[in-house]
Amino acid sequence: MTGNSNFRHQNASLLAVTSIDAPVVVTSRELDERLKPSLQRLRLPRGLLDRLAGVSERRWWDASMDFDDAAIEAGAKALAEAGVEPGDVGLLINTSVTRKHLEPSVAVKIHHGLGLPSSALNFDVANACLGFVNGMSLASTMIDAGQIRYAVVVAGEDAGETQRATLERLLRPDVTREDFNNEFATLTLGSGAAAAVIGPSSDHPGAHRILGGVARAGTEHHDLCVGDINGMRTDTNGLLEGGLELVLEAWRDAQGEWDWNGMDRYFMHQVSNVHLNAIVKALDLDTARVPVTYPTLGNVGPAALPITLAQSVDTLNPGDRVLCMGVGSGLNTAMTEILW
Repeated sequence: MTGNSNFRHQNASLLAVTSIDAPVVVTSRELDERLKPSLQRLRLPRGLLDRLAGVSERRWWDASMDFDDAAIEAGAKALAEAGVEPGDVGLLINTSVTRKHLEPSVAVKIHHGLGLPSSALNFDVANACLGFVNGMSLASTMIDAGQIRYAVVVAGEDAGETQRATLERLLRPDVTREDFNNEFATLTLGSGAAAAVIGPSSDHPGAHRILGGVARAGTEHHDLCVGDINGMRTDTNGLLEGGLELVLEAWRDAQGEWDWNGMDRYFMHQVSNVHLNAIVKALDLDTARVPVTYPTLGNVGPAALPITLAQSVDTLNPGDRVLCMGVGSGLNTAMTEILW
C-alpha cells in the first residue's frame, strides 16, 4: 500500500502529557432518574448505561471553567512539566470536537491563553475521536522536518450541553425506542481536557521517542455516527462492526513493519466496555496491559486517550513499549508507538 498509511518519525519525543478533570460528577443512576418517565413508557430497564456500556459516571464542567479554559490549563501544566518556555513553542494544535462557534478556531484562544509567541502556528485539527493521535503525528512530522522545535497538542471536551439537550429530547412524549437507541451513545460521553508537549529527541535524550505507526480510513462508514452541539445519532452496532474491521485491517497491514503483539501497554480510545473488549479479544491482547478510564469518565472524545495515558505515567518504566490506538467516527483509525 502506498501513501502515508505507514509512517516513521526520526527526531520527535513526547516530553509531557497532562490531564484536567471536570469537577461535576454525573452518575448513570442520576441520568436514569431524569429519564424515568420515558424509560417507564418505553418499557426500558434502568441501568443500561452501566450494564451495556460499562459507564457508571461521567463529568461536566461548572461555571468556574469552560472546556477551552481547561485546555489552556492542561497545556500550561504540560509545558511546565516539560520544562519548555512558551516562547520556544512553534506550533499549537487543538484537536477538540467541542466548539462554541464555527470561527475563529478554538486554537486562537488557547494560543493566547498560553502566552505563545506570534511566530507559533496555531489551528484546529478535527477528526472526531482520532484528533489527538493525528495531532501528535502532525507535530512530530513538523519537528522531523526542522520547521519547529516544540509543539503543544491539546483537547478540551464538554459533553454537558449536548447531554442536557439529549435528555430533554428523550423526555418528549413522542420519543420511540428507536429514537432512544439512536441517542444512547450520547449519554456515555464525558468532559475533560488533556495536553502533550512534543520536542526534538536530539535535545531530550531521556524523553519518550515517538517512533511512528500506521493509519487507515474506512470512510464508507461516514454516516454511522453524526453529531452536533444538540446531540449525536449513532448506529451502535454498525459502528462497532465497521470500527473493528478497520482496526483489524490496520493491525494486520502493520505487522510487516511493526511488531505490536508484545507491547507493555496499549492505550486505546475509551468508548465503552463493548467496543474495548471487542478489540482486545480480536487482537488477543492482555487486558492487564490495557488501562481504562471510561467507567468513571465516560467517552471524552479525542481527550480520552491522552487522559488515560496521563493518568498512567507513573506506572510506566523507561524502555516500555507503548501503543496509542484510536478510532474516530468517519471511520478512521491510527496507531502510534512510543518508546518510553
